[in-house]
Amino acid sequence: MAKHTHAAAVAIGALLIGAFLAGRETGAAWSKEEIAQLESLWIGSQPPLPADPSNRVADDPRAGAFGQALFFDTRLSANGQVACATCHLPERQFQDDRARARGIGDATRRTMPLAGIAQGAWFFWDGRKDSLWSQALGPLENAMEHGTDRTRVLHLVREHHRASYEAVFGPMPATGPLPQGAGPQSDEAGRAAWRALPETDRVAINTVFANVGKSIAAYERRIRFAPSRFDRYAEAVLSGSEPGAEAQLTTDERAGLKLFIGRAQCVQCHNGPSFSDLHFHNTGVPAVKNLPADEGRAQAVAAVLDDEFNCLGPYSDAQPSQCAELRFMSKDTPRLTRAYKAPTLRNVALRPPYMHAGQLGTLEDVLNHYSRAPPAPAGRSELEPLLLSRREQHQLIAFLNTLSGPVVIAPETEPQTLQSRAIAWSIE
Repeated sequence: MAKHTHAAAVAIGALLIGAFLAGRETGAAWSKEEIAQLESLWIGSQPPLPADPSNRVADDPRAGAFGQALFFDTRLSANGQVACATCHLPERQFQDDRARARGIGDATRRTMPLAGIAQGAWFFWDGRKDSLWSQALGPLENAMEHGTDRTRVLHLVREHHRASYEAVFGPMPATGPLPQGAGPQSDEAGRAAWRALPETDRVAINTVFANVGKSIAAYERRIRFAPSRFDRYAEAVLSGSEPGAEAQLTTDERAGLKLFIGRAQCVQCHNGPSFSDLHFHNTGVPAVKNLPADEGRAQAVAAVLDDEFNCLGPYSDAQPSQCAELRFMSKDTPRLTRAYKAPTLRNVALRPPYMHAGQLGTLEDVLNHYSRAPPAPAGRSELEPLLLSRREQHQLIAFLNTLSGPVVIAPETEPQTLQSRAIAWSIE
């Protein structure tokens, strides 16, 4: 009899524990405020892509197809060996796993992943470009990346992509005889050739060059993150259901999530479905020896204002009233010294090294840096020491691993509801 009583007690205990654990999974372990945070981070809360009024073909499927062809075309480089996809590898989340990008030469900053990139208003680590299409133009004329120039780009489009170009933009602009290469960012001979061109030819070349960027952007806008295990867990919590096998979080992963939205304050900068506020922060990241001085956002303010391809420029499709981000951006350069854009943390565990120049090799190094909060090499760091224990750091890393998921090319015509978008992406 005692044995039966004991067995019954064990069974009842197991049921109670199971019910308790199920309750923890479905939201009983989370406060109202925490559940609101989970919802804000869930990929199903991602709003539709913001429109880009400066690019009238941003969501034109024909421009996207043309842009995709350009993205993989190595002829858009001085040596015929470098394409956008050289540093933005599709099989590596459209980045390259290197501390600093390598094109024709070695760059000074890390390649940023492209998934979800179109959610933001500023591009590059320092935000020196204010649209995805103008960002796409920068590497083409950078001597360490593609190393080509805008006149060579026009020749390439005329000779190899004319039909695709004209299907989107109409007839290519007429020009007089053009040198093989010329551009304002070229070597001395190329700059002289650019200055010698008639103004009408320079405008025609710039127009084609801008349209190349707009087409590449139309392709890049479709590169998205699909739901991760965290998203499936958050969806279960929000719906009050028990997570399935592919949506469960371990004790350490849940503890790391609580730290992320709580004491560790990660969510202050890494918030929203992008896990980034898409703004600029000085976090005291060390400088890299033997690289040029890098002031971050502070040195980009003048660059974006002077850019002929910015939202207010002659090649933008926007009205001035639609360029609020540029018109009203902060110009407080002392506060922006060594401030860099907060990257998305989606898939972060899959892409070491970290920070804008790959200064920190592992997530352990990153969390140790944030825990200590060393002074910034220039400007003022926003960090305060978190003094995280080793166990807390382990728990945060465990949670960050739950943010890993597929990178997909979204369909050309997307479902409009948040839930249907999340479902559609998960089955790509």
